[in-house]
Amino acid sequence: MRPDQRITSRNARFQQWESLLNNRNKRTKVREFLVQGVRPISMAVRYGWPVKALVYDGKRTLSQWAEDLLRTVDAERIAMAPDMLADLGEKNENAPELVAVIEMPADDLGRFSAAENFLGVLFDRPTSPGNIGSIIRSADAFGAHGLIVSGHAADVYDPKSVRASTGSLFAVPAVRVPSPGDVMAWVEGKRAEGQPIVLVGTDEKGDCDVFDFDFTQPVLLLIGNETSGLSSAWRSLCDHTVSIPMTGSASSLNAANAATAVLYEASRQRIAARKRSA
Repeated sequence: MRPDQRITSRNARFQQWESLLNNRNKRTKVREFLVQGVRPISMAVRYGWPVKALVYDGKRTLSQWAEDLLRTVDAERIAMAPDMLADLGEKNENAPELVAVIEMPADDLGRFSAAENFLGVLFDRPTSPGNIGSIIRSADAFGAHGLIVSGHAADVYDPKSVRASTGSLFAVPAVRVPSPGDVMAWVEGKRAEGQPIVLVGTDEKGDCDVFDFDFTQPVLLLIGNETSGLSSAWRSLCDHTVSIPMTGSASSLNAANAATAVLYEASRQRIAARKRSA
């Protein structure tokens, strides 16, 4: 077990961790991000993400959960003053008892499952990190194998995204890619291996309603930018488009809500197909 260290001033190391909260370039450079909350930290450990440091409140009696983490996780253990830990935990009042510094994985589409019934989501140029985290949470809930964040976009590892995922970030691969070409090279490779992935875009003027499309086949679901929808490049690459029928006065759905609705329908169809074949 590594010996505990203590940080009592806002030194360079504290400032580096603090910068991970709001500086994407810093996160990318050091390939680390901060994780707050019992469930997200527990999920990171459960799924084997490398924990670089556990920063804990050095002036309080810790919970059994925190004590167990400090005893069993192979990471630096850093005792810190409550007011400084509150800054890392982004708490205005009560400081968290523990914050984790987690290593960021490579943006590699090879992290995705090669399952025959592949279901993935691509989010085109999202501007809201909260929406990214919400879609990761829905992808996890409805059996999707991963999320691709495409183009100039908000960051998967922004604290708002990590919190909105409620720990699902650690269970479902989320990969950032710069352009459609990177994704299509991966899709064509999968097709060549016998996994006929179809690209299905969401659009208010889709080819059919979402419940009339066959989601039991391998699918990559495309969700557009919150303001402008799918780019022309992604629209041209869609094999099919689907729409979500709506009633009432709402003209559209939030991107995360739209993704959730389609993922639910895909999950429903797949469960029904399994029951029929059982």
